[in-house]
Amino acid sequence: MGSLQQFYINGHWVAPADGAGSHTVINPATEKSLGELAMGGAADIDAAISAAAAAFPAFSAEPLETRLGYLERIAEGYQARLEDIAQAISQEMGAPISLARKVQAPMGLGHLKTTLAVARDFPFEEQLGQAQIRRAAAGVCALITPWNWPMNQVMCKVAPAIAAGCTMVLKPSEFAPLSAQILAEIMDEAGLPAGVFNMVHGDGAQVGPMLSSDPRIDVVSLTGSTRAGESVSREAAATIKRVSLELGGKSANILLPGCDLQKAVTHGVRAMMNNTGQSCNAPSRMLVPADRLAEAEAIAAQACDSIVVGDPQNEDTVIGPIANGRQYQRVQSMIETGLQEGATLVAGGAGKPAGMEAGYFARPTVFSQVSNTMTIGREEIFGPVLVMIPYQDVDEAVAIANDSDYGLSGYVYGEDSDARAVAARLRTGMVHINGAGPDLQGAFGGFKQSGNGREWGRFGLEEFLETQSLFLPH
Repeated sequence: MGSLQQFYINGHWVAPADGAGSHTVINPATEKSLGELAMGGAADIDAAISAAAAAFPAFSAEPLETRLGYLERIAEGYQARLEDIAQAISQEMGAPISLARKVQAPMGLGHLKTTLAVARDFPFEEQLGQAQIRRAAAGVCALITPWNWPMNQVMCKVAPAIAAGCTMVLKPSEFAPLSAQILAEIMDEAGLPAGVFNMVHGDGAQVGPMLSSDPRIDVVSLTGSTRAGESVSREAAATIKRVSLELGGKSANILLPGCDLQKAVTHGVRAMMNNTGQSCNAPSRMLVPADRLAEAEAIAAQACDSIVVGDPQNEDTVIGPIANGRQYQRVQSMIETGLQEGATLVAGGAGKPAGMEAGYFARPTVFSQVSNTMTIGREEIFGPVLVMIPYQDVDEAVAIANDSDYGLSGYVYGEDSDARAVAARLRTGMVHINGAGPDLQGAFGGFKQSGNGREWGRFGLEEFLETQSLFLPH
């Protein structure tokens, strides 16, 4: 943890200039300290932005193959340290080690490989009539990332930014600094030119506005809460910079009449509880035909009973702790709210699982007879809490699904043509049909208060490019 007393700025590890205090990094499974993280202030942010701004002209002019060569070396370094990254993620935010090894850590590598493939075929230049269209690096980028999928959310920004020719300042979550520190070591070893990649730790509420408002920053890419998105948008407005936001969600999972209820409910519960429910695109609202609700409740309760909650280092653990004490208290408060609002508790409930005294562990919880007007039906809980909402017909199910401030993802389970037809009616950036998982070539992002802009694949690369038209003489 000694290296967590330094930032990575202009190609060097440097001590904080501001003395903005420290943050105690807690292992959420034990509630014990992993060490102290130095927090950056105005002077540190200024140094990082200055380095990125100075590096931009030369780096943006590098040939594409040179930039992709750096990404290849980063991918090699990342591959070599996959186990270190998995262990770091498990310790810092409580992901079960099996999930960290199979999904959390490899997602970062997946974005590197996908970006490399996309960039090699991307039309950075093309002729349209008499216009030559160039797609050039958008500039100096501020990348602000959360704690729930640390390397997924860092690398789906860093990799395309480098491919585009941008320089950057990364502000990872103070709740997930271990994996970010390993990444900075990988970036250093890859030999990127000084100033291309800079990383400063800090409190999001303080550092975010500094990055967003600085006129030298051309792009702000944030993954976080709606409140953070509002703050970034306000601070960025004065300098009219590009802002890309991936925010919260309250995704509906519509189980169509006639679907295999056993399969659909079981999958829906497990998908919701994955990563301890701490995914912005989690299927947190399960919409069930009213005449089959009792059957669905029994299946959901059975599915919850089979979920192993425990030590993240145990290979059999399915759900680890909630990532930090603040989020644990929010989840407990929302469970209490559900009970007060009159929802029917099908499984779980408030408090920790039996026998667990230490750690931010929550019980896998399912509420039924929830209406879309209840707090637990509208607000993102970001924990292992599923709500079941009955509906009378498919039109009502679609109306309930779309009656949300969010529009990140959606899920539909049923006969393929019916499911596709319903998916086309959903006001969401993504829809998973019949249990289909994501594809890194797809576009990740949402409608409404779930944000703007898209990440992943070529869509993520486009976020870091500006379009220039050269009008040529006839």
